[in-house]
Amino acid sequence: MKAASMKKQKFFRLSLTYLVLIFTVVVIVYPLLWTIGASFNPGNSLVSTSLIPTSPTLSHYTKLFAGDNSLYYSQWYLNSLKISVCTMFLSLIFVSMTAYSFSRFRFTGRKNGLMLFLLLQMIPQFSALIAIFVLAQMLGLINSHWLLILIYVGGQIPMNTYLLKGYFDSIPLDLDESAKIDGASNTRIFWQILFPLSRPMLAVVAMNGFTGPLGDFALSSVILRNPEYYTLPIGLYKLVTDKMGASYTTFAAGAILISIPIALVFIALQKHFVSGLTAGGTKG
Repeated sequence: MKAASMKKQKFFRLSLTYLVLIFTVVVIVYPLLWTIGASFNPGNSLVSTSLIPTSPTLSHYTKLFAGDNSLYYSQWYLNSLKISVCTMFLSLIFVSMTAYSFSRFRFTGRKNGLMLFLLLQMIPQFSALIAIFVLAQMLGLINSHWLLILIYVGGQIPMNTYLLKGYFDSIPLDLDESAKIDGASNTRIFWQILFPLSRPMLAVVAMNGFTGPLGDFALSSVILRNPEYYTLPIGLYKLVTDKMGASYTTFAAGAILISIPIALVFIALQKHFVSGLTAGGTKG
């Protein structure tokens, strides 16, 4: 009887797990399929679209790159890639150096600095929008991609530093001491020992740095005002808010194309990305 009861409980738990997984997949995949279907449906409205287009067309994709004076999609795409790639690399450099300092050195204000990083995560981004706009005007950096990159990098530092510091803490100090006995400097220890050993968590930092700008609308819309400087979130938003020519199907096509660089970066980092997330939850 006991064995039968345990078998029933195991079957129930397994069935419940599969139901949750199936529900999660449906919630994620179903809207994605509708977006893909809408991007191939003729017309501009979502009312007449269907999950499987009866008369599929590539006109919305060709329209994005047709060179229309009111549609700078190619420029928006390049702007977004430029900002995302620069944010990713600069975040990797600054976050890794900051995390190394907090992990390996003891200095005045170290604990308070870590606490400050943690508290900064509780402040929403939009609370600083007015200050950022005033700063951009004072510096004459309205429509500046580099100001936006620096803001994104600054926003990446606190939480990612906390994650990467925990990973650095899990690497034995014996490696540092052995390297110092051989005459290695702190810089060499960082670049040749800790940096290669931290690739899983660095992949997480890189992924966060790349995807963050591609999904941001609030900060970029405050700084970027002219259409040729827009990023994809701002440009696509304008497509569906234009009262005279709103095109939801073209918006769907543009949204699908955003996922291509994200998917490529994820595939490139997948191996390290998964192990880095697991390590980040257990180490530190």
